[in-house]
Amino acid sequence: MHRKININIYAMKKALITGASGGIGLEIARRLSRQQYELTLVARNEQKLKSVQEQLGKDHHQILVADLTKKEDIERVSRHLNENSYDLLVNNAGTGSYGRFIDLPLVEQLNTMALNMEALVSLSYAFLSKAVSGNALINIGSLLAHSSLPGAAVYAGTKSFVANFSESLWYEFKNKGIFVAGFNPGAADTDFHSNSGSYTSAFPSFVVSSVSEVADGFMKALSARSKPRVIQGFKNRLMLFGFKFLSRKSVINIMGKISPGLKA
Repeated sequence: MHRKININIYAMKKALITGASGGIGLEIARRLSRQQYELTLVARNEQKLKSVQEQLGKDHHQILVADLTKKEDIERVSRHLNENSYDLLVNNAGTGSYGRFIDLPLVEQLNTMALNMEALVSLSYAFLSKAVSGNALINIGSLLAHSSLPGAAVYAGTKSFVANFSESLWYEFKNKGIFVAGFNPGAADTDFHSNSGSYTSAFPSFVVSSVSEVADGFMKALSARSKPRVIQGFKNRLMLFGFKFLSRKSVINIMGKISPGLKA
């Protein structure tokens, strides 16, 4: 008697996603899970991570609880990346605060810099140090990589860093077959804004994208693997195109007037 044995000769791809407990990170995790990625979900809220793990399939995905504003947690996740092989790293974790620069606690803004830049650089370094052809690193930035935002000065500054950092890495690794990109969504309908001291409704509706739209753009960029800097959404690309016809001073004045951080 001969028994038929089904063997999957294609190993599942593996991805690590930071900020995976909600919003854009969660939606990206859902999309990658549908494409048969085995995921490591990183965030600081263990309860939320376990809930996401249950939703996506506990047997196929793991969680890693870490607060990436803390050096010891950055080092721990970096070690994990050094000790394990991944096909994809998505640096999605990010934070920011709305308000006038000197009205916000300095420590809060330094934590934004630690998460949005230091953690992102450290994890990128760990991943790329052992990346091979076919691997990909995508850093989630923001439309603010292209524009200042009075009322969120430090946050906007960190996102400019992410965009330029990612472009430079794209060039350094493109001939090795390793894709690096900065993915820049506009304002998205997530709890990021309420956590930052405002609400999505504070933005003009024409600039707000749904989480699903952002994830669609991410998956398209990952599949195409062509541009080092990707602007999500036609309306965001149209707005930036319009800015080209204005002086920098005029653009900053516009952004200041629509900024949730400067509204009374």
